[in-house]
Amino acid sequence: MADALLTLEGVHTHIGPYHILHEVSFAVPRGGVTMLLGRNGAGKSTTLRTIMGLWKASLGTITFDGRPIQGLATPDIARAGIAYVPENMGIFADLTVAENMRLAATSGPFDEKRLAWIKELFPPIGTFWDKAAGTLSGGQKQMLSVARAIIEPRRLILIDEPSKGLAPAIIAAMTAALKELKDTDTTILLVEQNFAMASALGDTVAVMDDGRIVHAGAMAELAADASLQEKLMGLSLEVHQ
Repeated sequence: MADALLTLEGVHTHIGPYHILHEVSFAVPRGGVTMLLGRNGAGKSTTLRTIMGLWKASLGTITFDGRPIQGLATPDIARAGIAYVPENMGIFADLTVAENMRLAATSGPFDEKRLAWIKELFPPIGTFWDKAAGTLSGGQKQMLSVARAIIEPRRLILIDEPSKGLAPAIIAAMTAALKELKDTDTTILLVEQNFAMASALGDTVAVMDDGRIVHAGAMAELAADASLQEKLMGLSLEVHQ
């Protein structure tokens, strides 16, 4: 794909004796949101961790803006412009929200204009600025996790299940914030189980099953095809209405 910022081609990942990813190939177009969907245990989180170098690809290539990155260390991949929001949120519970944000700003002092924008995007960041991160609610912690990833401009953000365990109102707020982030032309690869959220945010989609990509295309086409949803992910139409 000519306008792809990230491309995986024939990627395999082994974790110990286990072969987790098999011939994974898909592209993340520049400036949009690509959804990575699939049942639990399909290999979605492993794919993100492999992109970040936390698990090493045993075969295949991962190309970021034309440069192979599959052999790089995780800090070098981050410095290339990729941010990662893990499923476990990756925040420091004993530190304040402010301290968590300062640790994420690796290039130096905050860009105050960007910080003000982030506080508008995620109001709890400002409200609980001097509070310990561990005292935040689950939704507020998830907002902090995403805020840390974007405190400095990143070319690509990998986000693993931001709606997991959140109340519907918080999911709606998170969806709105990610839509605004999308409007800044930030490229996002998003793993998500909430199909309504995926439909609202996604431009393109790749679906995984048993460590393999079984479908790739436009998110709108998948959202409009209930039979394909059920075939690929075991979803039923009633789930989405």
